[in-house]
Amino acid sequence: MPLSDDQKAEIAAQRESSATTRRPTVAALEEVLYNALPVLDHGFVRVVDYMGDDAAIVQAARVSYGKGTRRVSEDAGLINYLMRHRHTTPFEMCEIKYHVKLPIFVARQWIRHRTANVNEYSARYSILDNEFYLPKPEHLGVQSAANRQGRGEALTGAEAERVMALLREDSERTYAHYEDMLNEDAAGNPKDPGRQGLARELARMNLTLNFYTQWYWKIDLHNLLHFLSLRADPHAQYEIRAYADVMLDTVRRWVPVAYDAFCQYRLGGFHLSEKGLAAVKRMLAGEAVEQKDSGLSPREWREMMAALGREG
Repeated sequence: MPLSDDQKAEIAAQRESSATTRRPTVAALEEVLYNALPVLDHGFVRVVDYMGDDAAIVQAARVSYGKGTRRVSEDAGLINYLMRHRHTTPFEMCEIKYHVKLPIFVARQWIRHRTANVNEYSARYSILDNEFYLPKPEHLGVQSAANRQGRGEALTGAEAERVMALLREDSERTYAHYEDMLNEDAAGNPKDPGRQGLARELARMNLTLNFYTQWYWKIDLHNLLHFLSLRADPHAQYEIRAYADVMLDTVRRWVPVAYDAFCQYRLGGFHLSEKGLAAVKRMLAGEAVEQKDSGLSPREWREMMAALGREG
């Protein structure tokens, strides 16, 4: 995960500075504030700012002026209640801002979550670095036969080597052509003063989707947890899940009580439909229930039975 000299200097300066504030801060999150937490081969996640903590969630729910005299256990009980019953507004009182470096194809998937404020690195004005994502061999999965959006078993042997060679060769070639069309080096200096370069906004279209981009991404806790519930799920694409896992740990540091509630009621929980709940009630009553008489589709039935730890 190479950082530019400018980025290293910025992070060092931010880490060395401090400020006196009356606002709540969270020591565990302060430990990693501004640090670049590595993801994939060249990517990272950095927490660059945040507002609020677990107490802010409780305060918003009670509409009080402070923590009061209530015990921590009571605060945890309230946050669990809010999470369990999907009372989302108090979680919106907390916000966090990330600096993320990620492959373009991951960014295009990520941006589908439209509840954040985003400002992305612009290749219209700047030259993209020669950094591209190459998956590890174990992540070179074949197309899944059961899921059109997913991957199956990993390629092995000569076929895996062939695919890796193609990915590297295509990336290196397109970047070389990108530089040639620009006729500029990374600093923007002409390589051949006698030749005009293509506009940056046009030259970028030749690059492959595994090249890295960067953005600042600010979001409230409620919408962040929704993002993580989808992207930290085992069924999510591996590359975006790698980012979600790192961000999930920053949430653990930031709002540990809300994090525990989220893990219990969202990540570790399972939502039953009306028909699914009816089927479970019939099972608990001792009735033998099968998919064909449950009212559930085969896929929903399999998912429910897997969550219940039973054969479908």
